[in-house]
Amino acid sequence: MTVTDAGFADRYGPWALVAGASEGVGAAYARAMADQGLNVVLLARRQNVLDELAAAIRTDAEVETRAVAVDLATPGAVATIVTATSGLDVGMLMYCAGADPTYEPFLANPVDVALGLVQRNCVVPMQLCHHFAGLMAARGKGGIVLVSSGAGLAGGANMVAYSASKAFDMVMAEALWAELHTKGVDVLGLVLSVTDTPALRRLLAKRGVIASADDASPIPGATTAQDTVAEALANLTNGPTWFVGESFRENERQLRSMSRNDVVNAMLQAASGIMGGDKAAEAAS
Repeated sequence: MTVTDAGFADRYGPWALVAGASEGVGAAYARAMADQGLNVVLLARRQNVLDELAAAIRTDAEVETRAVAVDLATPGAVATIVTATSGLDVGMLMYCAGADPTYEPFLANPVDVALGLVQRNCVVPMQLCHHFAGLMAARGKGGIVLVSSGAGLAGGANMVAYSASKAFDMVMAEALWAELHTKGVDVLGLVLSVTDTPALRRLLAKRGVIASADDASPIPGATTAQDTVAEALANLTNGPTWFVGESFRENERQLRSMSRNDVVNAMLQAASGIMGGDKAAEAAS
């Protein structure tokens, strides 16, 4: 079921909080919330980028915005967010932070790199959900969208912490839906496959798969940020889980018929193809 435009702001407003809002899916979702008449709190690390986006949203949609620069991988992030949103009635939480910028073996970096990703992808969204879901449940309406990834369907090389954290996000969304959907709070675990974002383009450029992060050539099989957001909006009330893209939904159905061992091997082959395989290895040598 799709929530009609007329009732959207009443159901999910007056404020939306979008984590990971500086670019890609997060920025597209923030704009979509503003287009629906919601004021928007933008969270990410880069204050200058957030300020530019906040100004553009205010001009284009004539809503209020707040730009909060915060590193979501740090222990004090949630306290900063709670203080920054004090007095705001947040009816929509969208957590889209957490891309893995390295795609490197688990042992290639200090364990603190993995722990920072777990902090950002697991601990912080759980803390934010606990804080804001309570307020939403008390008023009997609201929405939570947690962005997960196909990488969370099975473990894969170079994605030890990332795959595990995205599996956590997927199951957390499902469990929150089980508890909250009867209390008027819509929860959706939005599971992405390959999505054309600046973060992915930077990673592919780093691995030599594309010429540069500014390369405008289409990424084969990738979904755009705008199409991803459109599917999220169309399925806010169809939780607990939504896989983005018809081909991805079909692949997920096929994976469910396979053994876990076969799924891991299939994911390994798929990731190698997307990330460049031998080509990337040659570029790095």
